[in-house]
Amino acid sequence: MRLEDLGFDSTFAHNFEELTPEGCSPARISLEHKGSYIIYTQFGEMPAVPTGRMYYESEVQGLPVVGDWVVATVLDENPPRAIIHTILPRRTKFSRRQPGRKTQEQVLASNIDTVFIVVGLDHNFSVRRVERYLTLAWESGGSPVVLLTKSDLCEDVEAKVEAVKASAPGIPVHALSVIDDRGTEMLRDYILKGRTAALLGSSGVGKSTIINYLLGKEVQRVQVVRDDDSKGRHTTTHRQLFVLPSGGLIIDTPGMRELQLWNADDGLGDAFTDIERLAAECRFNDCSHEDEPGCRVQQALADGILNPARFANYRKMADELRYLERKQDSGAARTEREKWKAIHKQAREIKKK
Repeated sequence: MRLEDLGFDSTFAHNFEELTPEGCSPARISLEHKGSYIIYTQFGEMPAVPTGRMYYESEVQGLPVVGDWVVATVLDENPPRAIIHTILPRRTKFSRRQPGRKTQEQVLASNIDTVFIVVGLDHNFSVRRVERYLTLAWESGGSPVVLLTKSDLCEDVEAKVEAVKASAPGIPVHALSVIDDRGTEMLRDYILKGRTAALLGSSGVGKSTIINYLLGKEVQRVQVVRDDDSKGRHTTTHRQLFVLPSGGLIIDTPGMRELQLWNADDGLGDAFTDIERLAAECRFNDCSHEDEPGCRVQQALADGILNPARFANYRKMADELRYLERKQDSGAARTEREKWKAIHKQAREIKKK
């Protein structure tokens, strides 16, 4: 298995050599399940586990995710297995705020070149959801592409394509149907040899069907969704990196019920360039875009140039990011207080002794 075909280029090679790991090899994470991994190496595919130190430092450093390049020791065993020592610097990463109450980042996949945002042309269709995915895709560092699946079930395909294009200026938008083999030929144009793509979207939009089509065989289980709401059980339960016959790589991901933003200020600006451009033309730098005189955003809304639903979604996500920033500042302050409290406690104990 050639490392170059897995996406190992000069940048990753340089980062690997800088660590000067004796007896170690570069490897790429292809699957993660409950703390155990499957990795691709020059010696083939094999199971791997992180070192105890990696687990111990995981609260700060994090554990590997699918798509990561890592430093590993391949053990001289039959069958072979490996030990993961550290993660090489990520070129890109797709992350969200961890579901639940904790204000923490959850990295979903890394080193992605193309982010396929998959939305079904059935009851799943939502332009607002596309805008949210685009925000995180731009923030990840990958290039987003929107795939509108199940075009065989839609009577107004062109209208929905145009609606997405209006909210995703400059982004490629493709309608396709794997069942009818309609519009699928362009997929391979985005997944070149040694390049990595990822499929992101809700459960039931057809991500596993696309994987099976690209691989030319059924490796991902596909279930029928309900006709009344296009929902179904999650058929993909973990993220996995596949090597395609064409030489490219693609990551399949489980459907996400929660897609909370994480440090996506730049991504929000890239996803809503039209609104950011209008805001820059407002009379006041601190314009709230409500009732101030000379507000270009409000003028665009009144003139019908800016979609009110798009602007409402932009404000909603901007509010989320401001709330997240306050939570992070509060959490950082609490951590700092706890650290100094522990230091003072230790100092008092030393003084008593």
